[in-house]
Amino acid sequence: MKDEDTPSTLAGIPGPSPAYQVALDMLKRGTIIAPLLVALGAAIWGADGAAAVAYALGLVLINFWLSAAIIAATTRISLALLMVGVLFGFLIRLGLIFLAVWLVRDASWLDMFALGIAIIITHLGLLAWELRYVSASLAFPGLKPGRATASINTSSTSLTTPASVAVSTATKE
Repeated sequence: MKDEDTPSTLAGIPGPSPAYQVALDMLKRGTIIAPLLVALGAAIWGADGAAAVAYALGLVLINFWLSAAIIAATTRISLALLMVGVLFGFLIRLGLIFLAVWLVRDASWLDMFALGIAIIITHLGLLAWELRYVSASLAFPGLKPGRATASINTSSTSLTTPASVAVSTATKE
């Protein structure tokens, strides 16, 4: 017996992807903070540190963009493919970061310690910065609080948003 309110894992979810909007916001924030981080890397490690921080920022921003692109593309197709895309996308992106670091490991223009620290701090820092905005609005930044959306009806699937669930729960009481 199938519950009618439970989406099928074979059905996709139409519409724009919240993950893509969040990633674009992180890209904007990353470009805003980039000059400060590169200057900080130059102040601590010199020119090699500035190059390492700039390279790390590029890696991190590309990583976030690839993550969102995988999620956006697979969500439209099916939720099962989304799960596969997230798992294997993570492994592939981790491998790409490893490859990008491995290719420059002997470069004279790069401080490897600065690169490692910058990759870790930039990943965590941008995620924490974005988390502040997402949790403050209780939605991804592309949605405004208070804008209740109707249920999305697909061919055999009925999906409800948290806002519509809250509205329907409040009217039942």
